[in-house]
This record gives sequence, structure tokens and C-alpha cells, in this order.
Amino acid sequence: MQARSYYHGGAPGSMLNLPNQTLYISNLNDKISKELLRRELYVICSQFGNVLDVIALKTPKMRGQAHVVFQHITSASTALQKLQGFEFYGKGMKTMYGKGKSDAVSKEEGTFVPKHKRKGERVVPAHKQPPSKKGPGAAASGQVVEKAAEPAAQQGSDDVDMVEGDPNKILFLQRLPHEVTAEMLQALFKQFPGLSEVRMVPGKAGIAFVEFQSATQAGVGKDTLQGFKLTPTNALKITFAKKETAETAKA
Repeated sequence: MQARSYYHGGAPGSMLNLPNQTLYISNLNDKISKELLRRELYVICSQFGNVLDVIALKTPKMRGQAHVVFQHITSASTALQKLQGFEFYGKGMKTMYGKGKSDAVSKEEGTFVPKHKRKGERVVPAHKQPPSKKGPGAAASGQVVEKAAEPAAQQGSDDVDMVEGDPNKILFLQRLPHEVTAEMLQALFKQFPGLSEVRMVPGKAGIAFVEFQSATQAGVGKDTLQGFKLTPTNALKITFAKKETAETAKA
């Protein structure tokens, strides 16, 4: 049976791969570091769904390219459409579905087999395997879940004790990861009309201000990205800034 071809924008007749959870992105700026590229692609792509992995290699063959693996095909499809031509560090992204199933998806489905074992072995999906017996390991598993939840519970410990201002055009962001940059926030908020400026606060990690042209536009950004996870353990807290606080930060 002949494989179907999919077409999406770009040059006429350009063949794309079958829809799957992996998004292939090319025409990326190859001057930025691999670590920064992975972080920023995670931030940008997470708005479309749960991201399992971001692969960006700096080998000569793979420079300016990356693969973003989503948990669901619908998320990858939305990102493919929304990010086509999206300006990222001065270059327009080119997006298409990746080839084949990524290791991250196979692990999620319970069908992952290391490369050196893939020839001649039959993979048994996790849902078809016999249930594991309950024992000491079950209690240990429960303890791990509780520990994993601790970072989220601690997120509010560093919040600034500040009463939210009346609706206005400036947003106050908290719970930002220390490695976040103004460029990353710019890429995240530029999807909303009226974005004017992103301001980090020198000497104070974890907070920033985002200014729009109107309070209505700021409100849309606030409501849409409230609780958005910049990293698996950093969920955004967004409030309207008090005028005097925003002015002090701007000075």
C-alpha cells in the first residue's frame, strides 16, 4: 500500500510525513546555544499541549533544526499550524511532522525497546503485560509520587506579598524559573495583540512585568496563560500590577 502524502503551506508539492506526535522544526537560528534553544522551544510549544521532549543537536547536519515531541497528535497538529512562519530569533520557523515514532512516545506507551535489542524481538505494550504484584515496591512508589509533588507545593513560598492592582495594561509575573529570559517571555506573549514590552527586574529572579497597549489586551494574556507551565515545576502566577510597583521597576 502506497503511503499517503500530506501538504501544508511551503513550496507546492512539498511532501510531509504522516501526522504523529513529533514536530520537526527547521530554519532555526543556529547561532543560539543548544540549551537556550531547547528551553525556549519548550516554553513556546507547551502552550499547545504537554511536551515530552525537545531534541536539538549541534552536529553540522542538524544545525538550525529541532524535534519537539508532544504527548498527543492533536497538540502537534495545532503547533504545526500555529508556528508555521513564526518569527524566532529573526528567522521564520518551518514546521512539519517528524518521521516515525520517537523514543519519548514509545516510552509513554510502554513499547520502548533499546536500539541494540530492536532486531528480532517482539515488543509487548504495557497495557497487555500482566499486572505487577503489590508489595513493598508499591509503598515506595507512593512515596516517590509524594516527593515529586513537593516542588509544586513550594512554588508559592517565594511569591511577592503584593495585593493585585485594578485591571490595567501591565501584568506582574511570578514563579518564573531562574533561567528565563526577556526573549523567552517575549516569544510567549507576542501571540496576543497589543504587546508593548517585557521587563525583567534586575537583581530579582523569578519575577517580570509584561506591558500591553490596553487593559483589555493585558487581561486576555493574563487569563490565557494563568497557571501556564514554563517548566514541569514552574506554573506562572499572573496578576495586574499595581501602578507604583510597575513604575518603580521601570525606573
